[in-house]
Amino acid sequence: MVISWKYAFFMKKIIQKITTCPISINLLIILVAFYQATILNLSFYKQVLAKLPLDSFANISFFLSMPVVVFCVVFILLCVFINKWLVKIVASTLVLISSVVSYYMLKFGIIIDRSMLQNTIETNIAESSSLITFELINYILFLGILPTILIIFVKIKTVKIDLYFIFKQVIIILITFLLVGLIALVFYESYASFMRNNNKIIKYLLPSNYISAIYSQYQFEKYKNQPFLTIGNDAYRPKTNLHNASNKTVVVLIVGETARSQNFALNGYSKDTTPYLTKRNDIISFQNTSSCGTYTAYSIPCMFSNMTRKNYDESLALRQENVLDILNKVKIDVDWLDNNTGCKGVCERVQNDNITKKYLASNSQLCQDGTCYDEVLINELADKLNHIDKDSLIILHPLGSHGPNYYQRYPAKFKKFTPTCDTNQINNCDLESLVNTYDNTIVYTDFIVNQAIELLQKQQFNSMVIYLSDHGESLGENGLYLHSFPYSIAPEQQTRVPFIIWISNSYIKLSNINIQCVKKHSKQDFISHDNLFHTLLSIFDVQTKEYNSSLDILNDCKITP
Repeated sequence: MVISWKYAFFMKKIIQKITTCPISINLLIILVAFYQATILNLSFYKQVLAKLPLDSFANISFFLSMPVVVFCVVFILLCVFINKWLVKIVASTLVLISSVVSYYMLKFGIIIDRSMLQNTIETNIAESSSLITFELINYILFLGILPTILIIFVKIKTVKIDLYFIFKQVIIILITFLLVGLIALVFYESYASFMRNNNKIIKYLLPSNYISAIYSQYQFEKYKNQPFLTIGNDAYRPKTNLHNASNKTVVVLIVGETARSQNFALNGYSKDTTPYLTKRNDIISFQNTSSCGTYTAYSIPCMFSNMTRKNYDESLALRQENVLDILNKVKIDVDWLDNNTGCKGVCERVQNDNITKKYLASNSQLCQDGTCYDEVLINELADKLNHIDKDSLIILHPLGSHGPNYYQRYPAKFKKFTPTCDTNQINNCDLESLVNTYDNTIVYTDFIVNQAIELLQKQQFNSMVIYLSDHGESLGENGLYLHSFPYSIAPEQQTRVPFIIWISNSYIKLSNINIQCVKKHSKQDFISHDNLFHTLLSIFDVQTKEYNSSLDILNDCKITP
């Protein structure tokens, strides 16, 4: 309380001072542009210095020209708004947004582009609250809110907006443009070479990065709302042994969250993160699997679409049917059980259930702080399996290893590796503690996958369990945390994902699968999310022109009767 009163008294004194000493509108613009070009762009300069050695006068001069260019651009932008209140509103908005964005770029090394913006939009309250820390609040308070208060309350000298004033502003803008042109002339080769070799570094530059991201998102939303397209209208199921079997075919697909392949003991990791699955002799792990994207809202629609990563059109995927729709057309029961942030439009036309909401409403002991442990999905799966009356695909969407609060993703009994990072301020944790905490989420995932397998083994189904993560995660390697980096420069930790399958003996027999062949391919083949669409059609013996046998991971291992 003492601190609060002292802060309030301090702010009162500042406001009294700035409201009694009026300044010109151009001086305000200069101060805001300088602040934006220096303090709020520290993350940009940090990235530049990692690529640009200051070992010569030329490099030092080139580096010092950057804040000058940023200053000029922001200055020109604000000069366009000749009304003092418009200037204050725009300047305040830029400072507030930049302070928030600057924090995450500086602390986690994230890049701001349309994908990151969409990832933010898709995030629910429980996820977003985990990203709010005292450090963030203090950062925004002193670098965002305090400057904004000063901008709002500063007294601006009264100016008559006439032709002379407008002419003067135009001259000032032209002079600023000339300064930018002069810098471009002197350092053209340096900028051209540096930006060409580090073409993603511009995404760290404020405010251009988030302004560009907002515009790109607008363009995306505009093209997304076009006529809806159907696919697989020719789909049918021939009368094969599997289709004619007395027992139902049931596939459980677990769409993992933020799991990276290299931390699975099944894939050679030194720590025993998969104690249940490693002990089984009926598990197949495809060790060289890449994701379609680096964030959920991109990867999930992609992995269920008929497009490959190379020709994937995000806006098209959201207005076109996917493999779940095709399976539904041939009378396969499809059900999406969600303990995450939703299916990103993929399950809108099939049965889908928000399991988190259900268990939170019942005050389940498996839930805390607005989220639930993934065992709620296993409870729901057990109930579903007891009421199967037709061939079915059940998708489980767990929270898995979603960060930054990894420590909240598993019950205490799964705290196998210590010490742990029991905070969402993961950049303040040492590497060992952070990795231990993340590895504990994998231990819990191992338990969840094994539970799904055991439930199916108790039933008389021709069954299969597939575990495939949407993307990976950075855990401080090269100063990077979390995910959502542009795919072209994303580290392998964010794009290499686990792909694990279990197949019941009855399904193997009815489908004439050479299981040793599948195991051999799992160690040699390089596969990706591209394979899921076609493999699911194959598993249920669905024939359609949309099916591509070369992308079916089981096709080469089917024995011709």
